[in-house]
Amino acid sequence: MPTVDEALRRLERELDARRNTTAILKVIHGYGSKGLGGEIRIAVQKRLREWSDAGRIRACIFGEEWSRTNDITWKLLQKHPELKDDPDLGRRNQGITVVIL
Repeated sequence: MPTVDEALRRLERELDARRNTTAILKVIHGYGSKGLGGEIRIAVQKRLREWSDAGRIRACIFGEEWSRTNDITWKLLQKHPELKDDPDLGRRNQGITVVIL
């Protein structure tokens, strides 16, 4: 189990490594070991929101919003129809976040 700081370092390292080769990335940060919405999930979502606001990433879609009824998701699915097969689509999985680089 990584600490929150280590999880954020890993997130930054992985996003930087994929920035030039990947357009979309699904981050699996989990929901917390006790099922209460863990600290890592909260910190990762906060950091991704900050990066989106700062223009470091194009957007992020939290798992609970990863559904066809979400405007950003719908536009992404139109551009990348292969994402319609994602098993988390429409499941409100709070343990994932889709990142658009």
